[in-house]
Amino acid sequence: MNGTYSDSELEELMADVESELVERKESLRGDAPTRIREAVCSFANDLPDHRQAGVVFVGVRDDGTPGGLSITEQLLAQLADVKADGNIVPPPTLSVRRAVLAGQAVAVMIVEPSTAPPVRFRGQVWIRIGPRRAVASPQDERILNEKRRSLDVHFDALPIPTAKIDDLDLSRFDAEYLPRAVSREALAANDRTVVQRLAALKMVAGVDDPIPTVTGLLVLGKHPQDFLPAAYVQFLRLGGREWGDPVVDEARCDGAIADQIRRLDEKLEGHNRTAVDFTSDRVESRRATYPIEALQQLTRNAVMHRAYEGADTYVMVYWFDDRVEIVSPGAPYGGITAETLGAPGLAAYRNPNLAEAMKVLGLAQRFGLGIATARSELEVNGQPPPEFRVDTDRVFCTVRARS
Repeated sequence: MNGTYSDSELEELMADVESELVERKESLRGDAPTRIREAVCSFANDLPDHRQAGVVFVGVRDDGTPGGLSITEQLLAQLADVKADGNIVPPPTLSVRRAVLAGQAVAVMIVEPSTAPPVRFRGQVWIRIGPRRAVASPQDERILNEKRRSLDVHFDALPIPTAKIDDLDLSRFDAEYLPRAVSREALAANDRTVVQRLAALKMVAGVDDPIPTVTGLLVLGKHPQDFLPAAYVQFLRLGGREWGDPVVDEARCDGAIADQIRRLDEKLEGHNRTAVDFTSDRVESRRATYPIEALQQLTRNAVMHRAYEGADTYVMVYWFDDRVEIVSPGAPYGGITAETLGAPGLAAYRNPNLAEAMKVLGLAQRFGLGIATARSELEVNGQPPPEFRVDTDRVFCTVRARS
């Protein structure tokens, strides 16, 4: 797999109008942003199995010559947002940069083949057929599913041998998950069985062996903790600032992921307090002890990125009078450290299939921006940023109450 191209290699690709690895756009006008996302999706799926990165050139004509487009920081930021805006799931691995090719500046997006295909853009699987894009057929999706099984090293994609398809809530799949995950056009084509759809959405290992995956059980499982005993969130409200203070409230938030998050949100909202200021300004102002979105982003981040493999402990949320502490099993993944957690452009997914499912369910709006969003919300509310501490098998996050 080659994600690093020299400028001379990029010039050759830019000029090769027959290449299956290249998409060109002269500007971002009209429907170009949508077509670029379709191209990114198709390169990430890598149906022809090139095992090479695809390239999207912006500022280049269809004939492979530069068009003289001004390559600004704003344009590069728009292109980089393709990764994080949540329209492509699971999030693609890509880089964006300015390059001078054939004597002129162009924007270059380099897209790596995904290890967790099929990749979808707004519910549709896009593939590359020669130098053009197309929507995948059921057979194409089957090939991508088989490819994923050979590539995916992530625990959340593995089947649980003791589980059966009856352990999944298929009514929930049909009513809640499928309409969000798959485009109307694909749903209207009634040539896919339930098992084929479960396999395409990574809820079972494959059509020939429909054994629920870890993600399938976490998202659709009737009783996921029967197979993943520590896959839940423990909430504890202590009436004070010390560990020995009395317990005011507690809850075990278990069940499928959406149920865990819903129950946890209820606790977070129930214990938050809003202060009303009548004196410092002519207009009454209200501020919560914590901005609820910051707590939601941080707790959901803990659920999404925690280690599920071999874990014998759960996500813990401790609410004290002066702080909230969130403890997530597993050290940071993919080289992320306590210092770089939430840094712009840095994201590594221990559970990419679960991340995709949480995005589909609306439990994550964008990719890689949860911590950054929490920091911003806390700053607006007049609070310090979250504090992170990392040890060999856990990540600790502390959020200080507004004083």
